[in-house]
Amino acid sequence: MPERMKPYRLSLALLLLLAYLGVQALTGERGLLSGSSRDALMGQREDQLAHLTEQRRDLETRVRYLRTDSLSKDLLEERARAVLGFSDPRDYVIRVQEQPVQG
Repeated sequence: MPERMKPYRLSLALLLLLAYLGVQALTGERGLLSGSSRDALMGQREDQLAHLTEQRRDLETRVRYLRTDSLSKDLLEERARAVLGFSDPRDYVIRVQEQPVQG
């Protein structure tokens, strides 16, 4: 029996390869049936990009106000207080105790 099947080995290997590639074309990571998950991931990435773009714009504005040619004294004072941990005597400071995490 193995001698009679010898001419068909190549055809069988090609058929198995074709079946494998067909399954991957349908269900693989970039297959036809995974389009909805790709679209959902694309939506998440677009939201993340919009958020990061907004953060970058905010940081660029803050940096622009901290340059020596257009120094904003209020922003400089705010950053100095945040870094040094100081507050103005006219500020209201509310201390919040952190609750221990139970779990």
